[in-house]
Amino acid sequence: MNLPERKDIRWPFPDLLEWMESPMFGFRPFGQIVRIEDYIDDDRYVLRAELPGIDPDKDLEVTVDEGMLHIRAEKTRKTTEAHRSEFAYGSLSRSVTLPAGAKADDVKATYKDGVLEVSVGLAEEKKAAGRRIAIEH
Repeated sequence: MNLPERKDIRWPFPDLLEWMESPMFGFRPFGQIVRIEDYIDDDRYVLRAELPGIDPDKDLEVTVDEGMLHIRAEKTRKTTEAHRSEFAYGSLSRSVTLPAGAKADDVKATYKDGVLEVSVGLAEEKKAAGRRIAIEH
């Protein structure tokens, strides 16, 4: 007999914020979108974000809070008189729900060639072994 599995839910709609922030829907109450890709590599969750032209020491903040990874950056415009500029300036942000078992105390971030890479350690999933319950009658 298979037992239903419960997902570790931190709030009622854990993916709602990500869904609203996705480039496909474009709902952004503030700032510009940060484009990301993520995947699981061995025992780590890896997120890569495009952030060209950012000084990671001054303009970039990465935080983990209550099962969410938050990326905030500020891209300032250089004071030049450009004839045309299609670059995006201002506040950039993105929040992503971390997978179940993410260790908030095992987070590493690197910035190279305009790409931020954040990796978060994952705890080994321990599935509780089901047991048969005797039915009294």
